Amino acid sequence: MSGQLKGEKVFRGIAVSAGVCRGKVIVLRHARHAIAKRELPENEIDAEAKRFEQALVRTRQQILEVQRRVSETMSSNEADIFDAHLLMLEDRVLIEEVIKLIREQKANADYAYHTASDRYIAVLEAVEDEYLRERAADLRDLTGRVLDNLLGAKDQSDLKHLAEPCILVAHDLSPSMTAQIDKKFVLGFVTDIGGKTSHTAILARSLDIPAIVGAKTISEELETGDYALLDGYNGTVIVNPTDQTLFEYGQLAKVKASLDEKLREVQHQPAVTLDGKVIHLSANIEDQNDVPAVLAHGAEGVGLFRTEFLFINREQPPTEEEQFQVYREVAAALKPNGVIIRTLDIGGDKFASNLQLAQEMNPFLGWRAIRFCLAQPELFRAQLRAILRASAEGNIKMMYPMISGLDELNQANALLEKCKAELRAEKIPFAENLEVGAMIEIPSAVLIADSLAKRVKFFSIGSNDLIQYTLAADRTNEKVSHLYEPTHPAILRLIKMTVDAAHANGIWAGVCGEIGGDPVLAPLLVGLGVDELSCAPAVIAQVKYVIRRIKLEEAQQLAAFALASESPSQILARCVEFARQTAPSLFEKQA
Repeated sequence: MSGQLKGEKVFRGIAVSAGVCRGKVIVLRHARHAIAKRELPENEIDAEAKRFEQALVRTRQQILEVQRRVSETMSSNEADIFDAHLLMLEDRVLIEEVIKLIREQKANADYAYHTASDRYIAVLEAVEDEYLRERAADLRDLTGRVLDNLLGAKDQSDLKHLAEPCILVAHDLSPSMTAQIDKKFVLGFVTDIGGKTSHTAILARSLDIPAIVGAKTISEELETGDYALLDGYNGTVIVNPTDQTLFEYGQLAKVKASLDEKLREVQHQPAVTLDGKVIHLSANIEDQNDVPAVLAHGAEGVGLFRTEFLFINREQPPTEEEQFQVYREVAAALKPNGVIIRTLDIGGDKFASNLQLAQEMNPFLGWRAIRFCLAQPELFRAQLRAILRASAEGNIKMMYPMISGLDELNQANALLEKCKAELRAEKIPFAENLEVGAMIEIPSAVLIADSLAKRVKFFSIGSNDLIQYTLAADRTNEKVSHLYEPTHPAILRLIKMTVDAAHANGIWAGVCGEIGGDPVLAPLLVGLGVDELSCAPAVIAQVKYVIRRIKLEEAQQLAAFALASESPSQILARCVEFARQTAPSLFEKQA
């Protein structure tokens, strides 16, 4: 196909690791395993089951070796990714299903394992939650390894043959293969499939090489030897770039370098407007492995600790002691800055296999978050006790998700008081004055915010859910995702009502949804009176850079315009215009 690509051609995908590189393309094409079913004679069945178990043992040894290499070349955080592979490898339900197929159908082990694992992959790929969908890629990686060992095939994830710097192009790069990448030989990579939360994307960011996923059919359209430019900022691959394109990217590189320098300068400075209004800027995290990023990007602590990630990919829920150790580790590492722990928000688009949540017709309107916890008092009690014990560090706050009314708040607080009484009786220290907040994610909570504010110490507005519950629009549903508009006047008025109710009762209000990390919308939120913004560590410097270049009065004028407007698109256009005038270098037109 090289002959068809003599002129410049552009392919688009999802940018997952920033940077620009150019060089020769190497396309990795792997033959799929040819798996045929064979019926075994009775006297070979035991040996076939044994052969399967030996393949599992060899696979485990290989994964541990990959994990060791990653730990040496990257860090223990990246090596932890392969814990998920080991858990999947040792999944008793899957193993027993394979043994059953071998014994009952007298099937060969490779057919039995391929059949059983394919069912698991299909279930994961059908889940709405992107994080869990991406775990299907991990299981495919694992399945390929086990089948290699069963079939005596050469390890398909071997990149040792690379002898010169190149851009890798593949249908998919498994985490195992990505972990082997040597930056001397791999300038960047692009794949047909994948998403931002895949372990392959995470490893690419750790390697600090440009990477694009989800480029559809690029591995079929390019050939080894093609010359390409890979833009990891915008998610584009330009094959046979013209001199003009190369010049433009040279200019882009200079602009990016200049901006990176400006962002580094503000990284560890406070988020304060030109006229002295201080905004608390904190980070959203999933577990203790995110702490280095919080510190590196200049966040003022953690505004949202998503504890549900401690419950995922486990056979049993974490114990009180396990949770306590994690919460304490995070709090100790971030002192004196605060850490706000959100109690378990499971259900809706998030599930944990060990909790056996039933299928629901409307999971977002069903048994989730605080509703689930109140119905599972022992599970909730273990988490509350763990948080209380960790609060002895002195910098922990706690908040309940998806509060819809006073009854839920009162029930949760009553259980919290019981846990405090137990710890006092056991002479276990905790912070008696632990600050407890409520997440405002449901319109009903906004409408009774005045009552809620009398019973909590702060509000945290979960804008993602507030938008979808208010507009009845699931942003993961492509048929209605266009209705999911953060600048809808109804959303902005709900935020203003929440902030006003908080301030009238002497408490603060923050935003921890995605709009909190959008530098275009940050001035609008400041103008609406929000006291705190919590976002992904990687975007903190950009949000801080904008805040430090605006005046509170200007932000309030922007908010007044938005509150009086009837058009979401007009509000967004005004926000974009304001942001570009305020911080032009942050929004430079890209090549």
